[in-house]
Amino acid sequence: MAIEVRIPTILRNLTGGAKVVEGEGSTLAELITNLDKNHPGIGERLVENGQLRRFINVYLNDEDVRFLGGLDTPVNDGDTVTVLPAVAGGMR
Repeated sequence: MAIEVRIPTILRNLTGGAKVVEGEGSTLAELITNLDKNHPGIGERLVENGQLRRFINVYLNDEDVRFLGGLDTPVNDGDTVTVLPAVAGGMR
């Protein structure tokens, strides 16, 4: 069993168009390293200077990983990780 990772449209060019990919690891950092091995370039789009990029939101089973431990957040087989680009703006 693996960890399901849901990929936003903007990053699907790195996954061959796949909306969902699978990865392995015991922490979010290890999972991202594994994803980058299988989908080169995705790691640098998610992580910068050892931290999640500011405008990328990552959820583990619907919980924001920034409140769970960031890249050190433990992940387990059967978990779902959702990657979402941050949305900003609005009407003035």
